Amino acid sequence: MGEQDVRELDTELQRDFTRKLLADLRALELLLDHGFLESGVRRIGVEQELFLVDRRWRPAPLAMEMIDRLADDHFTTEVARFNLEFNSDPLVFETDCLSRLERQLEALLARAREAAAELGIGLVMVGILPTLEKSDLTLANMTPKPRYFALNDAMRRLRGGDYEFHIKGLDELLVSHDSVMVEACNTSFQTHFQVGPEEFAELYNLTLAIAAPVLAVACNSPLLFGRRLWRETRIALFQQSVDHRAATPSLREQAPRVSFGRRWLDDSVLEIFREDIARFRVLLAAEIDEDPFARIRANEIPELKALRLHNGTIYRWARPCYGIHDGRAHLRIENRILPAGPSLRDEMANAAFWYGLLAGASREYGDIRSRLEFDHAQENFLAAARLGLRARFTWLDGADLTAEKLVLDELLPLAREGLRVKEIAAEDADRYLGVIEERVRAGRTGAQWLLDSLAAMRGQGLAAERLAALTAATADQQRQGKPVHEWPLARREDAGGWEQHFTRVEQFMSRDLFTVGPDDIVDLAAAIMDWKNIHYVPVEDAHHRLLGLVTHRRLLRLLGQGQGSAGSRPLPVHEVMKREVVTATPEMSALDAMSLMRQRRVGCLPVLQGERLIGLVTENDFLGVAGQLLEHELRR
Repeated sequence: MGEQDVRELDTELQRDFTRKLLADLRALELLLDHGFLESGVRRIGVEQELFLVDRRWRPAPLAMEMIDRLADDHFTTEVARFNLEFNSDPLVFETDCLSRLERQLEALLARAREAAAELGIGLVMVGILPTLEKSDLTLANMTPKPRYFALNDAMRRLRGGDYEFHIKGLDELLVSHDSVMVEACNTSFQTHFQVGPEEFAELYNLTLAIAAPVLAVACNSPLLFGRRLWRETRIALFQQSVDHRAATPSLREQAPRVSFGRRWLDDSVLEIFREDIARFRVLLAAEIDEDPFARIRANEIPELKALRLHNGTIYRWARPCYGIHDGRAHLRIENRILPAGPSLRDEMANAAFWYGLLAGASREYGDIRSRLEFDHAQENFLAAARLGLRARFTWLDGADLTAEKLVLDELLPLAREGLRVKEIAAEDADRYLGVIEERVRAGRTGAQWLLDSLAAMRGQGLAAERLAALTAATADQQRQGKPVHEWPLARREDAGGWEQHFTRVEQFMSRDLFTVGPDDIVDLAAAIMDWKNIHYVPVEDAHHRLLGLVTHRRLLRLLGQGQGSAGSRPLPVHEVMKREVVTATPEMSALDAMSLMRQRRVGCLPVLQGERLIGLVTENDFLGVAGQLLEHELRR
């Protein structure tokens, strides 16, 4: 979560904070040189993020109310009011630590569900919530803490404009947004592994090397705004949602704040911290009165607040962390690639696989740098994000392997051996790694379950119903606790009554629009109406701003007047279009939209986000809903 007591930068604060940041780094060098950081002990822990949802399975912005009810330091906020996070206590990596970790997470999750029920809402663990709409990502839904607003302001200043998102999978998403709130689409299950300073570089490199196969088996985020994109769309989305870079006419390199990294580490965690201070400007600052050297001279452990705050604004997929536990400073590797869900058992299986691989691969592979090119590790990671278990990897010594074969034949035995060597309880290793094996053999990750469920509901009801059904079925199966490869496919009926998914215009408006420009000829608009059996064609400019509307009624009137007949001059659309157009917004209620259409006697409502055309609602849409209502009542 990071430090919350921050404020916007001014020149004096930035200079003072930078001085503190450099002092913290020198202090860390001193701690490392004199062996003050804990070594020989490995601890584990996790951060669990999730979504809050209302009875319609839509985002519920009640995180602050949840925090008040829970009154527990294990729970904290995230950037959006519809996100919640809770953190486990650190456990020594030994014996039954994995099952004890699961039990603690179960207890915290039960507490969160109880508090949510009191507020009339629910919880869902999923990488990206299927029912999330772009209209949910407003600053009104940002958690009211200075850190988040300061981060948003800083990122916008650096970018100099809106965020542009372009992700292509089975479908394609091309959209812009005006804030970092798109980050709130993502929820993760972040695993932490404490390591000694002397082994940090080796294990950090291994973390990057195994990132691809670990992600391939864990994908759970294939949908965003109803589009089928990457198997783990979080990877592309997060990179773009907190990207500070702006397009320039030059070829100058600009490092992203979200990254896999640029190269293997050679010796020390200091390489990362130095790189990040050198490359990335300070975004957030706080007034810090700690003198780390004075604390060291007093035989106390410095908190290094400036370093930790800056590190929290650099989003490496494997993040180095400095922390203090029981009065001893230590280093951790934070694995940020794993999505939330599908079930707690699945999450624990993913964690056990990662922990086991780090332990086993360090014995088996040694220095990974001599066996795998860094670029290949990064390419593997992106392939896993795009394709999940269908990815192929360039593996050690140039081997070409499918994700499935690599995991089943090499990595699962390696993870099992790593857990055995660290004396992890055999029953725990069997339980969790067994889930990974069965999931891979079935080809059923969380992402695949979501896509298969969506395909099975193709053509049934409204798109909003199908997405709500995915969310409802996910929540139900999570409560049952079974791993995702055992889940039945979601059904439309899982969403509850259809009527609750017909409350806002954006839930049923048409997004696949056929439009014309003002200088196009009327004949084109008429042809589109004929080919697509539609009665309304919006007129927009090159920036998708609505200019007018061509209606079937108006075209018939033109024909009645003899215009548009053979031999007459071609009429441009702007001469015949309706310029005064009644419009709606995506947030408008269905009842208000129907009332507006009746009052203004219009047969359609173009839907605008600001000035831009994003959808269309017609009288036929309401007739379809009326038909469902009639059928529902007749069946009663």
